[in-house]
This record gives sequence, C-alpha cells and structure tokens, in this order.
Amino acid sequence: MKRTLLRCRRLLHSLGLRWKIAVLLAVGCSLVALTIGILIHEARADQVADAARKGALAQLVRVRQVYELTGQLDFDKVGEADARLDCPSLPEPLRQAALSGHRTTYLDLDGLHPAVWAARPVGADQVLSVRQPLAEEQAELWELDQKLMAFGVVVVSLAAIGGAALASRLSKDLRSAAETARRISTGELDARIGPSGVPGTRNEVAELSAAVDTMAASLQRRLVAEQRFTADVAHELRTPLTGLHTAAELLPPGRPTELVRDRVAALRGLTEDLLEVARLDGDREVAQLDVHPLGPLVEEVTRRSGVVEAQVLGAADGRTCVRTDVRRLERILTNLLVNARRHGRDPITVTVAGNTVTVRDHGPGFPETLLRDGPQRFLTGAAERGQGTGLGLTIALGQAHVIGARITLTNPTPTGAAATLTLPRPAPTTPTSPSSPAGV
Repeated sequence: MKRTLLRCRRLLHSLGLRWKIAVLLAVGCSLVALTIGILIHEARADQVADAARKGALAQLVRVRQVYELTGQLDFDKVGEADARLDCPSLPEPLRQAALSGHRTTYLDLDGLHPAVWAARPVGADQVLSVRQPLAEEQAELWELDQKLMAFGVVVVSLAAIGGAALASRLSKDLRSAAETARRISTGELDARIGPSGVPGTRNEVAELSAAVDTMAASLQRRLVAEQRFTADVAHELRTPLTGLHTAAELLPPGRPTELVRDRVAALRGLTEDLLEVARLDGDREVAQLDVHPLGPLVEEVTRRSGVVEAQVLGAADGRTCVRTDVRRLERILTNLLVNARRHGRDPITVTVAGNTVTVRDHGPGFPETLLRDGPQRFLTGAAERGQGTGLGLTIALGQAHVIGARITLTNPTPTGAAATLTLPRPAPTTPTSPSSPAGV
C-alpha cells in the first residue's frame, strides 16, 4: 500500500501543472460523482425494498384470509407470489421471528435469486410464508447503476478536459514567465513577459508577470549604469595614465624608476581590462572567425604568453581544426596561463585533445564559490589562490562566449585547478585548408 501511494505521489510530482490540475479536478469530480451515485442507488434501493415489503405483506394477508376460510391452500400462487406452509427454504431468521408471534419480512436483493419473504404464525407451530421474486427490481437497480457509472465517466471526462483547457492558459503564462527569466539570466536584459490573461483582469499570474518585468527593468537599469560607470572610469583613467607612462619613461635609470614603471604598467593593464570587460558587457565584440589547426596555434600562443613554465602536450597532431578568432583565442589562453602561474604551482600543462585545450596547474585549486557561482570581478575567491583583480577569468569566459566556445572549471584530483576550453569545430561545408599560425 505504501509503495502504491509512493508511486502515485511520484507520478503526480512528475506531471506538469496543467495535468496536475486536470488530474485533481478529475479525482474531485470522481469523488463527487461516486458520492452522488451511492446516494441515488441507496435511495432507489430503499424505495424498492419498501415497495417489496409492502407487497409481500399484502400478499400474506390475502393468503391468510383464504387459509382461514378454507383451512387449506388451494393454490400454489397468489399473483406472482409463492405461498407455502412451513416452506423448507424459508430463511431461518424469518422462521424464528414468525414462531415468536411476529409478522415480519425478509429481503434479499443481492443474491442470485433476489426475493422478498413475508411470514406469520399459523396455529401452534406452523408458519405461513409468501415469497415474491425481485429479479425485475434487481435488474432495474443494475441498469440504474450502469447509467450512473456512464454519466459519472462523462462528467469526470468533461471536468478533466475543462480543467486541462483552463489550466493550459495558466501553464502557458507560467512557462512564458520562466522562459523570460531564463533569457534574463543569460544576459538578454530586454526580455519581458508582457501582459497576460484577459485584459482588464488581475490575477496571481498577471501579478507575477508584472513583478518579473519590473525586476528585469530595474536590473537592466542597474547593470547598464554599472557598465557605463566602468567604461567611463576606464576612459577617464586612460589619458592621465598615458601621461604618467610617458613621464615614467623620462625618469633616470634606477630601482625607484623600475618600481614606478612597473606600477604604471599594472595600472594601464587594469584599465585596458576594464575597457574590455565594458565592451564584453555591452555585446559590442564581433569575432572574426576562421578555420585553424588547433595544435600549432596553441603552441604559438603558449610561447607568446610568456609563461615559460607551461608545457604543451598533444599539440603535435595538427590535423584537428577549429573555427575561431585567433586574437581572441590568444587572449583566452594567455589569461588562463597567467592565472595558473599566478595562483597555482608548477608543473603547468597545456593539453590539446581534439577540439579542447586544458590548462592545468598543481596548486590549491579553484575555490568552491568560484566553481559554483563562476568568476567574480575584483575577487580571487580564496587567500591561498593569491592576490589579483579577478578580471582574467571574467575576460576569458566573455571572449569564449564571443567565439562560441565554452570554458569549464574543475579541480582534478589529487590537487590543482583545470580550465578546459572547448572550441567549435568547422562546419562540414566549410573549407578546411588550415591557415598559417604565423599570423598569431
């Protein structure tokens, strides 16, 4: 029983909202129809029983009058009733009641031979009985039950269909709200649900739609303001930093000069990163895609990245080609390599396998919050991963999105962090004559 209930519960939970409402309406209507059917059946059965008992008693009175006048039963039947004196098939409870001096009846509507009995005492120890068959009444009740069942099935089916039709609108509105929320979460901030339901009416779904649209509009305003602020700050910093860089180049050689130039270079790099993030947020980046052999391209990018500790594996196979933007791919891999060198430990490996490139270090690994929520700007996630702006991974993921690639961050056992870049393969109709990696 418990297993059946558990299966029914799981099946109900697996259904959509529209079918849940239809099922619940059908179950509710079934219970109502069953209750009404039982009440009608019982009421009709009581009417049949009362009529049968009264008819049997009337027959018994007539039989008794004949018996008292003649002293015998000159006939076996009175109408359709069987009249007997000390009938051997007389139900025992009825016999005992008659011998006790009572005139009573006995009704059997559920047996193979439905009938009603009426009996009374005659003389000292004899029982006069009348048996009246109720086959027609039983057939009438069975026909009534069939009609009630048929009407119940029709009513339940109409209720289920009507419930599904009514719930379809609700389900459609909720699905539209969910789809809009998903589009907003992927960065499509202009997505809106719009008005739902019958114009001029207010319901819970309409209120939910209006709340989601209001939230999306507020979120869009905040993000646009943040993007504009980031871009404005980066642009405003560019001019004084250019002058500061020029001034630092005029300083006399020495350790203080090296420190100043290093900090100025760091500030210029941060400003360029901020501008790049602003362009990525504004969807203003357009990739120049072409087909390239992946292995030689990764080797060249790794060499140009300046991360001399990195070792390239699997790049000898130059037959695998991918469709990518070389400049953006270099930006992605360079950021991943710099991140591995800055926050991880040797050895750093770059593994090429098919259309994937995996950059792995053997440091403390990515923080759990980064694996769960993705990279956060100006936050490295954990002290053991070192210090930084947190923009490297953000830019890498943004550029990967521009070229149609995907970056997966994991912590392989036993130690270390791994960033796997999956690049799109060229379409079958695209010419696969590889371009030279020298253009990197």
